[in-house]
Amino acid sequence: MPERLNVDQPLWDQGSFIGRFKHFLWVTDPRTCVVSEDELDQAKTLVEQYRVGKEPPGTTLEQVIYAKKLYESAFHPDSGEKQNVFGRMSFQVPGGMAVTGAMLQFYRTAPAVVFWQWVNQSFNALVNFTNRNAKSPISTTQLGVAYVSATASAMITALGCKSYWQKNAGPFIQRYVPFAAVAAANCVNIPLMRQTELLYGIDLADVNGNQVGQSRLAAVKGISQVIISRIVMCAPGMLILPVIMERLEKYPWMQKIQPLHAPIQVMFVGCFLIFMVPIACGLFPQRCSLKTS
Repeated sequence: MPERLNVDQPLWDQGSFIGRFKHFLWVTDPRTCVVSEDELDQAKTLVEQYRVGKEPPGTTLEQVIYAKKLYESAFHPDSGEKQNVFGRMSFQVPGGMAVTGAMLQFYRTAPAVVFWQWVNQSFNALVNFTNRNAKSPISTTQLGVAYVSATASAMITALGCKSYWQKNAGPFIQRYVPFAAVAAANCVNIPLMRQTELLYGIDLADVNGNQVGQSRLAAVKGISQVIISRIVMCAPGMLILPVIMERLEKYPWMQKIQPLHAPIQVMFVGCFLIFMVPIACGLFPQRCSLKTS
């Protein structure tokens, strides 16, 4: 009799970075975003049936693995609720490439900087809310404060850098205004969005999965790792792409197709994000150990 798959465990070893990279490359597949609601619900049902050994007769291992992929890409790991499609990690590539590409293209005027930073922080807030720790509920007021604070910090950083660099640096350096704003906003947005965890701690479990208490230190460690991974996720695209575009825009053929510069940047960002989303998600283990002392 073939060995049954443990649907609650990743298919790859999570003790190594390569294993985590493979897992997140699999689970953040952008193609899962266009799967119908009915198919997602059927995947969840099959996973739940398989978990208790009551799947329909004739179900193949390939069907179970695909259902597991859809389930993990679309449903919250804590609550089991279906996530908003725009807030799923599998939407990071299409959503991130559109917003980041626009930020990198439209950085020359203050209104454009403000608008695209607002769009980006709205997208980030949705992602952070969708992927929050479901065991640490956050009030509408706290959500509003987190959103306004992150958006304000992004705009202040972007406009401050733009104003300073306009006077003290060349046009090339000004291309880095969006990255400076995004990095600053992540440092504000994520802790505020998950402030309940910082105030009350997150659940700790022993090796057998039994809850043994709560820890604010664990929350600080986890949230710090999320901030680092989010900055790493966007860094290559936002740091390397300005160099590429600066070189390309000097060519006569590139100057003739200026309306296409924004779509070109969007496509470039997508190429970076396809790999950077799983790399950033896999930087740190999903479950970490903490010394009891």
